Amino acid sequence: MPKKKDNFDPLEKLKIGAEAPGLSGSSKIAGFSQRVFAIIKFILGICLLPLVYSSSVSFLNEFLGVEKTFRNYFWSGVISFLIIYLFIWEPNKIYVKGQKLLEVIFTFFKPLIRVAPYVLPIYTIILFALYGPLSLIFSAKGGSAGGAKSGALINYFIFLFGFSIALHLIFSAKSIRSKQGDFLKSNYIFGFSLVYAINLTLLAFILSLIFGKFSFVNFCNNSFQSSKAIFEAVFKQLFL
Repeated sequence: MPKKKDNFDPLEKLKIGAEAPGLSGSSKIAGFSQRVFAIIKFILGICLLPLVYSSSVSFLNEFLGVEKTFRNYFWSGVISFLIIYLFIWEPNKIYVKGQKLLEVIFTFFKPLIRVAPYVLPIYTIILFALYGPLSLIFSAKGGSAGGAKSGALINYFIFLFGFSIALHLIFSAKSIRSKQGDFLKSNYIFGFSLVYAINLTLLAFILSLIFGKFSFVNFCNNSFQSSKAIFEAVFKQLFL
């Protein structure tokens, strides 16, 4: 008998919110509790949307302070991944290998094994870890040659930051969305909103360490103030 083909098999092992072993689908109580939990996650997911919006706006505003050349390299990395993903090849194996690496790293703390692969953009973190020592090496050389190499280095890494963060967000979204029986899409709305906000915060922190004009404190403060303003406006419309 031919083996049934799975369109997205590599990510099946990494789904968020998998059912606990031994849980009977025929149990009405279990089914009801799952629906209630899904509704709670849906409400929490909706509450996270203002944070998604405010953090995105705050990130873009801070990023505008960075030199245009670097911004172009970053967005070129994002667009390059989208072109490859949409028209050439879906690098899902690269994504899965990164998640397996995180599973190995967090083996000592099992609760994080299921969460860390989605929350942490492993390739972006690895790139930043490589950029630090390499930039110091080129800076130590000094001279025009060292300065030229240092300038080219940051261009390459900014491009790869954009490429890697786009890879992580798109495949995390695809993996979460592929979960079967996602009532009200609560798992997707809550899970990806949380992943997106954490990833954007981590990326903002990395960029703040590279560019003096990118303020991580301003990013956090503006995100918080903007989210607070949205919640207050919604609350006044609904209850006042």
